[in-house]
Formats: sequence, structure tokens, C-alpha cells
Amino acid sequence: MRHLPLVCVLVAIGLLTPWFLAAEEGGLFLDRYPVPESTIQAPFPPAAICLPKLAGRIVDYTNNHGVDRRFWSPSLGCWRDVYVYLPPCFDPKLRYPVAVYFHGVLQDEKSFVSLVAPALDAAIRSGSLPPMIVVAPDGSFTGEPNRYDPGSFYINGPRGRYQDWVLYDLWQFIEDKYPIRPENKAHIMVGVSMGGFGAFNIAIKEHERFGIAVGVLPALNVRWMGCDGCYFTDFSPENWCWRTRMDNPNEVIGRFGFILVRVRQFIHPAFGAGPEALALAAQENPIELLERHPLRSGDLDMWVGYAEEDEFNLDAQAESFIFAARQRGLDVSCYRVRRGRHSEATALVMLPDAVRWMRETMERHGVAGPVAP
Repeated sequence: MRHLPLVCVLVAIGLLTPWFLAAEEGGLFLDRYPVPESTIQAPFPPAAICLPKLAGRIVDYTNNHGVDRRFWSPSLGCWRDVYVYLPPCFDPKLRYPVAVYFHGVLQDEKSFVSLVAPALDAAIRSGSLPPMIVVAPDGSFTGEPNRYDPGSFYINGPRGRYQDWVLYDLWQFIEDKYPIRPENKAHIMVGVSMGGFGAFNIAIKEHERFGIAVGVLPALNVRWMGCDGCYFTDFSPENWCWRTRMDNPNEVIGRFGFILVRVRQFIHPAFGAGPEALALAAQENPIELLERHPLRSGDLDMWVGYAEEDEFNLDAQAESFIFAARQRGLDVSCYRVRRGRHSEATALVMLPDAVRWMRETMERHGVAGPVAP
């Protein structure tokens, strides 16, 4: 199994990948991301430990390293795992921008330590990104993602209140323990694929609290359907309808050569099946939230990166979202990779633009870096 290069900044790794696919050159990446024990320290404020290859440090609030440091989520009624990254030369007397990193399906918080944090740290050291705190919560159902536990989509659904876990329990925990800037433009939602759904869902609903949303290969219109009744139809304003059924467990939503990914594998675990699932999908669908939570120009800065030949047809989802947002007078910065796939290779192509956009957007709003209280 090949591992990704550690060059992914914040949004690189959580690609929506079927559990049974092996990695190939330029193809999908699948791993459980073993976490090196040497990169973990006791929770802040105990004495800082110099982490190998990191100028910053990672604070462990998990049960992954022999000591249970998780904290209680009232919304879910269970203990949850979280990692927190603190930038180089972190000064608790200053207030920092904060980003919440939403991993993809079939993953949990472990991917952040072994893959995202080292590249994030390098980007901050090089000046590509300003110093910031980054929070990486577990978005799986059980803490052990597998084909029966692919991921929550970070919604309040039939399996539990996973959005409340992030929006209330986790956010209160971060506000209480860490010095973060108060401006909404200093609060960034970042996600990949399934995580992109969660990032945009929360940011649209709570744009007064979270002013920047970034999605790489995100699912932004889970009710996309062509007027010909085919999910895999390319987006066109003249050929755009809404999904009206989610009760067929064998409906194909991903095509990777001869391997097919079906609704029952990724959609039904989070949303359920039947009319109730369709109603929940419509309620939480980022594109439909644009209508129910009207945004004014400038309320929410948005960046969307998508692949022209996404195997999940998330390019149609992204393009329909961008079209709907612009019809409402909203600006969405986008980056399309021609002939790109739902893959690590495509994510890496678009990452430099995402990082540049994040830095410039934060600078424009005057929130690029720490400030005194």
C-alpha cells in the first residue's frame, strides 16, 4: 500500500474512497493511517515536547496512545477523540485563527497526525499559511471506521447528533481551552469530500460564527440528478433536476472501472433510507441551505476545488452549487482540474491554489496570524 507524500496542507487527504479499493498510481488512496507514537504529547498545558520533524506540536485528546484523554460529548452521550495542532512558537498570551479540519469517509482523526499535520506545519514555517490552531475531530460513528461505519457526514441524523458534537461540544471545548481570535473570518471550516459537505453545511448555517469555507472534492448537492433520471449526468442549467428517491440500496453513485459504489454503502448509514432519508438530505444539503439561510455577498468566503471526471460525479454537485450561489449574487472561488479524478493526485494539483486563496482571504480580512487580546 503506497502512502501519500506529506505535502497536503489542511485539506489533502480525506478523499471519499470505497473500502475495497486498493491504491494505484494517480488513483485512490486507502489506509487507516498508523499514528507514530513519537509525535504525541500530553494535553496542553503540560510541558511542551519537541515533536520530530514538527516545529509546532500536536495535543492529544484521544484514546489512541495508551492513555484515554478523550472528552465527553453531551450531544452524543459518549467520549470522543480530537487532535489539536498548535503552530510553531505558539504563545498562549496571543489569540490565533482557528481551522476545523473535517476528514473524509472511512477515516477518523488519526489521518490528521500522520499526514496533514506535518504538511500544515511546513506550510506555516514557509509562510504559505499564517500561524493558526487546527482542530481535527473524529467524524466517524464509532471511532473505528469501516465499511459498516463509513462516516457521519457531520449531521444530526439517525445515528446521532454528530453536528451538535462539532458545533457545540467541540467548539465550546476549544473556546474554553485555547486562545482563538473572535472574528468570524478567523474561524475556518475545511473539509475533503464527505468532510467538505460538513464544512459547508456548518459554515452556511452558522456564517456569523464561521466566515471561511474550503472544500476539496466536496459533496455539495447530494440531491443532484439529471432530468434524464441519471445521477451521472453532467451539470447543465437546462438539465438539472432533484433526486426524489433514496430508497434503492443498489443505486450506483460511484464508478471506478468495474467497481461500483452503491447508495447503501455511504448514503444510507448517515441519512437512513426511504422518505425520511430524502427529507433529511434536503434539509442538510449545502446547496439547499443557500435558500433557507440566505447569505449576503461577503458573509461567507467560499473556495471549491473539484475534478472534471470525478468518479462520484461530485463535479456536477460542485458546479450546481457554484451556479446556485452565483445566481444569488454570492462569490465562490473555484478551481477545476481538467481530466481530474476523485484521487490524491487531483487533490495535490489543486492544493497550492487553495492554500494561496486561504492566505490571501485571511490577509484581506485582517485575520492572518495571532494578535494580542
